[in-house]
Amino acid sequence: MGMTIVEKILAAHSGKKSVSPGEIIDVEIDARVARDFGGANVVQNLVDNGLEIADPSKTFFTFDCNPTGSDQKYAVNQQICRLFSRTHGIKVYDIDRGIGTHILIEEGLAYPGSTAVSTDSHANILGAVGSFGQGMGDKDIAAAWAKGKIWFKVPESVKLLLSGSFNEQLSAKDIVLNLLSQFGANSMLGYSMEIYGDDIDSLSLDDRITISSMATEMGAIIIIFPPNREVQVYCEARTGRKINPIFADDNALYSKSFEIDVTTFKPMVSRPGKPHDAIEAASMAQIKIDSAFIGSCTNGRIEDMRAAAKVLKGRKVAPGVVLKIVPSTDLVWRRCLDEGLLEIFKDSGAMVSNAGCAGCAAGQVGQNGQGEITVSTGNRNFHGKQGKGEVYLASPAIAAASAVAGYITTPDRIPEKPMIFSRTPSPEKENQKNKELKTIKKKTNKVKGKAWYIPLENIDTDMIFHNRYLTITRMEEMGQYTFDNLPGYEDFSKKAKPGDIVFTGKNFGSGSSRQQAVDCFASLGIQSLVAESFGSIYERNAINAAFPIVVCENISKLNLDNGDEVEVDFLQGQIKNITKNISVASQKFSDVQMEIYHNDGLF
Repeated sequence: MGMTIVEKILAAHSGKKSVSPGEIIDVEIDARVARDFGGANVVQNLVDNGLEIADPSKTFFTFDCNPTGSDQKYAVNQQICRLFSRTHGIKVYDIDRGIGTHILIEEGLAYPGSTAVSTDSHANILGAVGSFGQGMGDKDIAAAWAKGKIWFKVPESVKLLLSGSFNEQLSAKDIVLNLLSQFGANSMLGYSMEIYGDDIDSLSLDDRITISSMATEMGAIIIIFPPNREVQVYCEARTGRKINPIFADDNALYSKSFEIDVTTFKPMVSRPGKPHDAIEAASMAQIKIDSAFIGSCTNGRIEDMRAAAKVLKGRKVAPGVVLKIVPSTDLVWRRCLDEGLLEIFKDSGAMVSNAGCAGCAAGQVGQNGQGEITVSTGNRNFHGKQGKGEVYLASPAIAAASAVAGYITTPDRIPEKPMIFSRTPSPEKENQKNKELKTIKKKTNKVKGKAWYIPLENIDTDMIFHNRYLTITRMEEMGQYTFDNLPGYEDFSKKAKPGDIVFTGKNFGSGSSRQQAVDCFASLGIQSLVAESFGSIYERNAINAAFPIVVCENISKLNLDNGDEVEVDFLQGQIKNITKNISVASQKFSDVQMEIYHNDGLF
């Protein structure tokens, strides 16, 4: 009995003449990749287990989840990987290069008949060039780096025959959304899918990448295409050598076979939460959108950029709508520049970012907020995947058309005038709530508590409340992060007690204007903050928030130890170490500070 494409690739990489479904084998991996997401964990696994790198020339880092280095945790992980790579001679495709799976194709590291693994769950995108790519966890990747091989269970194969010719209106995204709507999220679970058909050879490399990229959303191990002439020529140019592509035997055995008439396919949109919940775009109601995103490993190729530019040329993004465009790789970005696409994007009012995963990675370009409705060309719209809002999946052309229209639509149905956001009145309950007078607790002009003495100067707002927490807006959540970036005091929030009073040195609260650096102390129940001097913005923030701060140039004379009982008198300007019976003068509250303090805040 003959073998399928995947079976042939796995047999060739396991030293076997043949393999069969269900058989567990050790497979030689041609490209072994870790991203910035998970890369540091791969390093940790290697270090903890005393493992070496089997072949550095086949081992790579790709930094695509956070190509701006704007997230502190990602920046730390990236640097861990860079340092490890310098020691072990590993190639790093850094934040200026783009999406790792696409780089593997561009750099000739993935090609027909090859194998690759990555910490990217969409590594099976490499099926677009007839390569067997798989996403894995950090332990698997570390083992592959150390051994050069990893175990696989040979998957059962499905043969999918697409009969008929594709309608010119269809994009590759429409094709795969039609397939998803038919097969759902799990009917192909664990299968390797091979795609054949009357019009398959007409699909470009970019088309194939889009379709293969959504195998994961279908539950499949991989969607693999038999390479056409275009793919073979491209891969030979990238690898610099002759390639013999792998094709299935005529008598290959498939567990299932399906034939689908593609002439019935329509432009599609997936509704929020489920990529497979796809319906015909033309049947959708006019759903108002807040934003659109064009990019990702699914639709960040040059053909996707051209499709978007064709719609946007001479048009403007609807008022109030934000359109974000992110090419998949730096090479694609540069082609956009050379072809004048970036100018079209900017003239339309779109925002263009550097290459990378963007909206599919937390914190990057393309994320949306609570209540926001987005049309995205990504591969997933699970709740929370691209932010707190709702995400509809669509092709680049539909995303661009929707951005211009202000609601979800197709390029042939863009209105002359866009849909505009209407002004919505506040709910009556909120209006009434705002009118009600705030009940203010009567405050005393002096406080007693246990002292926390931090004898340091120039404690800035990043030390007090680091910028990685700036998205936190609820005061009750802030306290736990107080001083976690101040060396020696990282555990302050766990040890501090409600009613404590903090004493410290000069220029406390220098740096940024973040209000959280004040509110975090109130969150912990700290009664007052006494310093030799305060940063000017910090001082205003504290006063306006009715948080009692006191300037005292003679703190050292109090001979403080942590836990001493102290009393601070705001009206008289006096501080007393009750435990040691020592008193010093401090600045009194000004009339303004006292008024705001008793008013419970500026408002």
